[in-house]
Amino acid sequence: MELEALRKDMVAAMKAKDKVTKDAVSSLISAVKKVAIDEGCRDDISSELVDRVILKELKSVKEQIDTCPESRQDLKDEYQARYDVIAKYAPKLMDASEIKAYLQEKHAELIASGNKGQIMKTIMPELKGKADGKVINQVVAEFCK
Repeated sequence: MELEALRKDMVAAMKAKDKVTKDAVSSLISAVKKVAIDEGCRDDISSELVDRVILKELKSVKEQIDTCPESRQDLKDEYQARYDVIAKYAPKLMDASEIKAYLQEKHAELIASGNKGQIMKTIMPELKGKADGKVINQVVAEFCK
């Protein structure tokens, strides 16, 4: 996802008077800019960075939904609407079968060692932003049984 695409969608939401979408996209843009500044690449924001921030924001909103008290249905609905908007921008993540195939293809010798810590240390940087860490951990645990 490109930052420019987010900006265009925010403008479109503003014109359509869609406050939920505008607010969610605006917060994504702000988060992306903040991370870009923190990482020292404010003038050259990569789509990888944008995707990484979107996944982080998606996870954050999911936690808000999960921890929201049952008595606050209004808040829960607001968080869910925001989650739905952000989810549209989230990159598709690899599923367990894709991760397993990737490991067998690229790291067969590492898997054969059965050293879960070494496997995780090697593959996590490669799959960052492409797959969920929990799913990767489950797949690696299956290989190390």
